[in-house]
Amino acid sequence: MADYGGPITTYYSDTMATITIDEIQLDLLGYLRRVEAGETLLIVQAGKPVAEIIPHEPSADSFRPFGLCAGEFVVPDDFDAPLPNDLIDAFEGT
Repeated sequence: MADYGGPITTYYSDTMATITIDEIQLDLLGYLRRVEAGETLLIVQAGKPVAEIIPHEPSADSFRPFGLCAGEFVVPDDFDAPLPNDLIDAFEGT
């Protein structure tokens, strides 16, 4: 790891913690736990922002309830029957 001639310092703003690339390399798991707890991190290199790590928030519509389409369609009895030869040929390009 390169020595930049001074101590590593974490700076805090009103909205997020600003940390250096060196700091996150030293304790990645610790910083990820902070993000998991809801904190946003701004990663800087040579005083310039390079990345922002934000907590993941699953959207409310990402989960589909069980039985959402119950009764809306019927699986035909021949669902798993072999396909006709002409359809297989069409898929295989023969």
